[in-house]
Amino acid sequence: MNNENNLSQPRNEHILVCLSASPSNAKIIKTAAKMAVAFGGNFTALYVHTPYFDKTDEENKRCLQKNIRFAEQLGAHATTVYGEDISFQIAEFARISGVTKIVIGRSYISRKHFWSKPTLTEKLAMMAPGLDIYIIPDGAVNLKYSEKHYTFLRSLIPKPKDLLITFAFLSFATLMSIVLYRLNFTDATIIPVYILGVLLTSLFTRGYFCGVIGSLLSVMLFNFLFTEPHFTFHAYDSKYTLTFAIMLAVSVITGTLATKLKTQAKLSVQTAFRTQVLLDTNQLLQKAQDNDEVIKITATQLVKLLNRTVVMYSAKGNSLSKGSLFPVDNNSTENLFDETERKTAQWVFENRQHAGATTHTMQNAKCLYLAIRINRNAYGVVGIHINSKPLESYENSMLLSILGECALAMDNNRNAAEKELAAVLAKNEKLRANLLRAISHDLRTPLTSISGNASNLLTNYDKLNEETRVRIFMDIFDDSQWLISLVENLLSVTRIDEGRMHFQMSVQLMDEVIDEAMKHISRKSAEHSISIDCKEELLLARMDAKLIIQVIINLVENAVKYTPVNSQINIIAQRKGTFISVSVADNGTGIPNEMKPKVFEMFYTGNNKIADSHRSLGLGLPLCKSIINAHGGELTLKDNTPTGCIFEFTVPSEEVKIHE
Repeated sequence: MNNENNLSQPRNEHILVCLSASPSNAKIIKTAAKMAVAFGGNFTALYVHTPYFDKTDEENKRCLQKNIRFAEQLGAHATTVYGEDISFQIAEFARISGVTKIVIGRSYISRKHFWSKPTLTEKLAMMAPGLDIYIIPDGAVNLKYSEKHYTFLRSLIPKPKDLLITFAFLSFATLMSIVLYRLNFTDATIIPVYILGVLLTSLFTRGYFCGVIGSLLSVMLFNFLFTEPHFTFHAYDSKYTLTFAIMLAVSVITGTLATKLKTQAKLSVQTAFRTQVLLDTNQLLQKAQDNDEVIKITATQLVKLLNRTVVMYSAKGNSLSKGSLFPVDNNSTENLFDETERKTAQWVFENRQHAGATTHTMQNAKCLYLAIRINRNAYGVVGIHINSKPLESYENSMLLSILGECALAMDNNRNAAEKELAAVLAKNEKLRANLLRAISHDLRTPLTSISGNASNLLTNYDKLNEETRVRIFMDIFDDSQWLISLVENLLSVTRIDEGRMHFQMSVQLMDEVIDEAMKHISRKSAEHSISIDCKEELLLARMDAKLIIQVIINLVENAVKYTPVNSQINIIAQRKGTFISVSVADNGTGIPNEMKPKVFEMFYTGNNKIADSHRSLGLGLPLCKSIINAHGGELTLKDNTPTGCIFEFTVPSEEVKIHE
């Protein structure tokens, strides 16, 4: 029963097509794309970058890039791996990536003899026996195309530098051997010297030619110089024939292994460098604070990776920014911001497709332009200066990876900005809701009192005695003063927050400012004992006197409102360094520690029960702090001894100037 269920469950197919620089590879890619659509699976295009491809001609490189772009247009994810054994790299990638089907073209190379090396498809079938391998017949294969054999033939032609190195090492080995021969060392000591020369030749020259030639010449020199008869290519002892054969085989194998190790080391260094660039890019982009920094980091890493000049455009609404140039060297003078280049970049931004050099769209441009995007969201455009040299396959893959990281970083910045904006809007909405709720509640009590008292005076004025009428008038006056104070605070808070508050700065005596503020304290202050102590006669401060008076009024009104009747309130002014300090201290119940961090927050009123029927909007202390901060001072809260609290603010002092 379980087996039936497993069989009924569809398998997630992953189609892998093998890329090459063959002109007929497009047919293979198209067939694989149709299979991916039919099976509804993932589609990957793989190219194995071998050491031979670096030496191939530009025609093959252009053809490979064309095939890669064609695969991407059909929905494939193009990937490049590095290695010398193509079949092994394909099989290993398929195993790691969960590939279920491999599509490959029929190899034009056939096994001529049973002892010949197996073909690519045969080796792949042996290495990946569990995969479905589809071999696409192609009668249009260009039999002249052979990347590996063509480059192998080119490698047989040595460069003068390689020949000079080969001659130098063989001369060194010969001189060393002559010295050892004169010192009566045996052949068993001399032979390894020549093998060492072959090994060094293979390490410091390109290809296999010099290593093989060095092996043959080593055997010939050993035969010519150190076997009897000397200075001939004959040997009296027939055993030397076997010695020569073994020496040649060892030299050739040693040289070949050295060349392969050198090639693998080169590939490893290249892979390590590219991996490090990707890792560095990822780490740097995670630390970027804004899109401008993301653009700069991405461009710098691309210049380092590709060794080409890079042009970066960031998105500004539905168009692109002016653009920034990141040259590969300071001597670059070519104009990459002309009308053609900008039109190409704008087209790429609008259509989210590649364009420019090496493409079929606006191919007259000097740069290859790609969009920095995630899905349909484009955040900019990058231009890579081609300069008649197309990108290699691995360069194209790395470029797309870095642009993906760049787009992801910019998308994260956009999401963070949207979240921050949403948080600000939510906070503002909450503040508005609190303000409306507080105003509707707090205005009701004084307005009801004013309306009721006014109605009472209108209907019963003659029936009320003089003392009652005066008391009612005083209540109306107090309520209206409270409303005026509320409106003033609201207007001041709005102006300061919006930066529209204009400060009328002047030098004032602090004791006069305090005296003026005390004239506007409500009549409730008569129920408390208020004292004023100025430690010096001339406490000059630079301030906006009207605003500082408002600060003092708010602080004293709070002390009156939130302390019991007959409480002591002390106002102390004194000099503290370059500031004038004013403190308002009371001996009330104080403010609990958990409430202290919130007293300067907008609309926070606490839960003090001593206040009168007029609830405070919680604007007084935030307004005071904003005013004092605008003056360059500080407003602080601390406990009084033994009970109560102290609000202290500072404003810059002014020196007394005496004019003689």
